[in-house]
Amino acid sequence: MSTPNFTVSALTLAVLQTLSGAALADNDQAIPEVIVSGARVAPGHASVAGFSDMPLMQTPAAVTVLTSQQMLDRDIRSTTDAARYEAGLSDAYNAVGYSEQFSIRGFKLDNATSYRKDGMAISGDTQIPLENKERLEVLKGLSGLQGGASAPGGMINYVVKRPTSSTLRSFVLEERERGTVYGAVDLGGRFEDSRFGYRFNAAAERLRSYIKGADGNRKFISGAIDWQVSPQALLRLDADYQTKSQVSAPGFQLLENVSLPNIAADNMLNNQPWSRPVYTTSSNLGLSFDYQLAQDWHATVRANQHQFKRDDYTAFPYGCTAEQLYPGFCGNGDYDVYDYISLGEKKSPLNVQALLQGSLATGAVRHALTVGATWFRNSEKWGDYVYDYAGASNIYHPVVVPPVDRSSGPVSERRRSSESAVLAQDIASLTDKLALHAGARYAKLKRDEVVDTTLPAVHTDKGFWLPNVALVYSPAANLSVYGSYAQGLQYGSVAPIGTSNAQQALDAGKSKQFETGVKAALAPDLNLTATLFQIRQGLEYIDASNTWVRNGQDQHRGIEFTLDGKVSKELAMGVSATALHTLASDTGRADMDGKRVTNVPAFKSSVYADYAVPQVRGLNLNANWQYAGKKAFDPANTVMVPAYHVVNLGAAYATRVAGTATTFRAHIDNAFDRFYWRDVTPDLGGYLFPGAKRTFRVSAQFDL
Repeated sequence: MSTPNFTVSALTLAVLQTLSGAALADNDQAIPEVIVSGARVAPGHASVAGFSDMPLMQTPAAVTVLTSQQMLDRDIRSTTDAARYEAGLSDAYNAVGYSEQFSIRGFKLDNATSYRKDGMAISGDTQIPLENKERLEVLKGLSGLQGGASAPGGMINYVVKRPTSSTLRSFVLEERERGTVYGAVDLGGRFEDSRFGYRFNAAAERLRSYIKGADGNRKFISGAIDWQVSPQALLRLDADYQTKSQVSAPGFQLLENVSLPNIAADNMLNNQPWSRPVYTTSSNLGLSFDYQLAQDWHATVRANQHQFKRDDYTAFPYGCTAEQLYPGFCGNGDYDVYDYISLGEKKSPLNVQALLQGSLATGAVRHALTVGATWFRNSEKWGDYVYDYAGASNIYHPVVVPPVDRSSGPVSERRRSSESAVLAQDIASLTDKLALHAGARYAKLKRDEVVDTTLPAVHTDKGFWLPNVALVYSPAANLSVYGSYAQGLQYGSVAPIGTSNAQQALDAGKSKQFETGVKAALAPDLNLTATLFQIRQGLEYIDASNTWVRNGQDQHRGIEFTLDGKVSKELAMGVSATALHTLASDTGRADMDGKRVTNVPAFKSSVYADYAVPQVRGLNLNANWQYAGKKAFDPANTVMVPAYHVVNLGAAYATRVAGTATTFRAHIDNAFDRFYWRDVTPDLGGYLFPGAKRTFRVSAQFDL
């Protein structure tokens, strides 16, 4: 089915559902409040920081939340778009057309465990759709208690939209400068039997990237149903499916391994006649059952099955044989082209969680208790990939090289990981102003791995205690101060292509974090957070024998500041800033010890402002200014990539067209057309990715 036809079909379905009325009713009856988890959550809440939707003011953790309305207002179509507004969230081998990959607090997120849907791990190996997401939550810092194994920097949690109490009909159409066309529908409401609610989302996108030739398409559909079985019981189901096909845009290496290339932002290296799109499919099937046992106690069981598949084709640039550079491009811009093919890659994470939550009092102390168990399993399948030299090209004058007439090998299960855990947490209100958060998770990690079918399988089976303790002092209702200590757990990363142990995973490792912070509500809709933290974990890198190892220490110390909300009736602002000092130590290598970690600026900030023009009703003007300091390209810090500023401008106008509420939006990304290197990844020998050039986009939203 073509993208335009898919869009028309989705819009037609939406209109038919709007007009039908036979099966649907405009019913304002809400889900009974006895089921706490069934209520709509305000932006001042987040589920990623605990085991329920807690007020951010009472949460001893740094959390950023973007609501679905904020994503609409800012034309956020992907997590890459969302990262503009959070200084602690950065690109980490975020190649156009491949998968969106990020770091938090300077630590690259784990694609298998750091991306969550309603708290359940999903694969981060493709663009995660936002059309059916009510909130995007970013937890900064260790999450061992909350999520078990995940990267030490934090987690990104995508909260799924649920059925609405009243009828919802919303449509969005968008077009971007180079021809990207986007359409989406959002339908919600109650059936004639108001115990049943529904939410339907669909989207289609013709992708025309700012990088010439990195084109493709994306299609998405999802549905969610709530059933109020009884006043005490709520059953929820949700499912989604996405396909994406896009030619990937590889990054650039240093010229002669010493200097940055001088190229245009739209320069494409994967431009051979035989280049093919990377094709991915992903799906989720989720289930949640909530039961109110008593006034202060309820039980929850959740499960999610995620499926991911990818066929990967790339004319991949690496090194320069003419000058014996591995990695690195030749001084004149020549580079080697490899024909990379990997077909049938599959990942299928399955999550199950059971929680019992309630409150009780012991004397003058009130306790909010959570006990539970979780289980996670992920099966990874792939075949022996093709990575063969095909010829040489040039970044300034492309050369056509012949493809390699081979295909990747038969697909089989190569790695199976599992985590079973039990957990307990007590939030004890010691006084009316002081609360103690104390909890622990015991996680049992297992991994079976067959990377090379000629070698015996590798089996690991280890258990880990993950404590978490924090004190929260609230001298006033609008102010809290906290200090916390936490331990985290992460699966060992997978050795990259080209190393002596390529595709093999390191053992699991622990990390430790100290954090203190202040949260204040300066006004009813204006919140401030300031955080000071230190995280330490083992350092992973390629050693002198070309082996991927964990050795020494990777330490990140930082200060974070956020301000978000309404400054006045007309002006809304968001300020996010992170100052980060990273240090590698105890490796025994003079070229690494005492150096900054790669791809991490010492200072990064984002400022957003939205102004409602009082003279023109419905007109809003907005602007976003991003700044990132210089970053180290290599572990020895011999090459530093310059700092950059990027300014994005926008406007929105809300009116009525033929009686329909309509919002027109226009944005100019990178308004001053500045060239900058947005991503300086150390992966695969080190690559640089340019940021997008100036791009125009317009959209219209219709709410029936």
